[in-house]
Amino acid sequence: MKQKTLQSSFTLRGQGLHTGYDIEITFKAAPVDTGYRIKRVDLEGEPIIEAVAENVVHTQRGTVLGVGNVTVSTVEHAFAALYALGIDNCLVEVNAPEFPILDGSAIEYIRAIDKAGIVEQEKEKDFFVVRKKIEVSDPETGSKITLLPDNEFSINSNIEFESQYIPNQYASLESLDDFATEIAPARTFVFVREIQKLRQAGLIKGGNLDNAIVIYERKLPQNELDEIADELNVPRMDANQLGYLNHRELAFPNEPARHKLLDIIGDMSLIGKPIKGRLIATRPGHKINNQLARLIRKEIKSKNQVPFYDPNLEPLMDINRIKQLLPHRYPFLMVDKIIEQTDTYIVGVKNITNDEPYFVGHFPDEPVMPGVLQVEAMAQTGGLLVLSGLDKPERYSTYFLKIDNVKFRSKVVPGDTILFRVELTTEVRRGIATMRGVAFVGDKIVSEADFTAQIIKNK
Repeated sequence: MKQKTLQSSFTLRGQGLHTGYDIEITFKAAPVDTGYRIKRVDLEGEPIIEAVAENVVHTQRGTVLGVGNVTVSTVEHAFAALYALGIDNCLVEVNAPEFPILDGSAIEYIRAIDKAGIVEQEKEKDFFVVRKKIEVSDPETGSKITLLPDNEFSINSNIEFESQYIPNQYASLESLDDFATEIAPARTFVFVREIQKLRQAGLIKGGNLDNAIVIYERKLPQNELDEIADELNVPRMDANQLGYLNHRELAFPNEPARHKLLDIIGDMSLIGKPIKGRLIATRPGHKINNQLARLIRKEIKSKNQVPFYDPNLEPLMDINRIKQLLPHRYPFLMVDKIIEQTDTYIVGVKNITNDEPYFVGHFPDEPVMPGVLQVEAMAQTGGLLVLSGLDKPERYSTYFLKIDNVKFRSKVVPGDTILFRVELTTEVRRGIATMRGVAFVGDKIVSEADFTAQIIKNK
């Protein structure tokens, strides 16, 4: 699958939920591998904030991104829409410290993106594939999010409140294809008992019955309710009449739960990659959502995620194709097949048997694969990456120039299957390729190295 961006720009205008400002926001196409970025066009120098989890500075009543003293809040609805529609790269220009709330959901963003169009880009998507259970929890709030392996991205979410109107609600999304109809129209919600505290904190200055579901479920004195109604610029209400205060009916019986699911998607978009996995959330909120996103970002930045290997699938390169590209032969051909490849990385497989010739002397009573041969196998895998991009690759070979940061973490023995993930760390220039290789057995790293190789035409 290729990365995607907008086909044309679009602009929306609306009020800020917390600031009350009249806001203009423009979404533009962006180059590959840039992700989501926010430009504050109202500030000197038009500073840009990268929309990633580690740049989240606050999570009270919304996700706030910031770098230095520059912040932008209420970003989750827009990014949920971008993420759900498969857009990987987008520049967002906004003239205020928050995104407009619009109708309190993501539906206007969805409609605008559909009208603007989506185009594929030249580079492939890079997924975060969940290999094992990942979990974060907060004992104080009872919040917990679990991420499990799955073939696609799906979510199950359960919310719980001390309220007769939404004591607990459940929502699920099995496919992002259903986001536009099943999740995007779900609006944000607030309890009347929270409004005064939020107003005193300088928040929801732009909140009203058109951009939020307002739930009145605990009786207040009439004068207090009148004061809230006046602040929201809505007609005064009977303090004895409990229920939803909105003129518009709920879009779904479980609309609050669906909106919480929408928020999860917006917050997960900040990992910078589409996810393949099932997310199960109990009492989710922006704080715990961000904790999970930060944990995933940490794993992504380490570049040590175990590649996916299904031995039943046909390889991209079998041993015969490998022999066409590499000059190595027995006993020094160290790659059995290639199972994954993009423009920037490759994954190779080596099955270790007891018949490997080096086990005769290394060591007779305790066979262990020499670490230098693991590095050699990484280099051969990297050689396949750079050679496969050449015209007539059989006319070229790759040679070591330098090896750095070599680490051996665990023994490799007969019966092991090693996965080598080798990635270009810079573009190939003048026949010089700089790469990083990591070798895995199961879910453990057994060795790693940085190396530089030169591509030379054979005589």
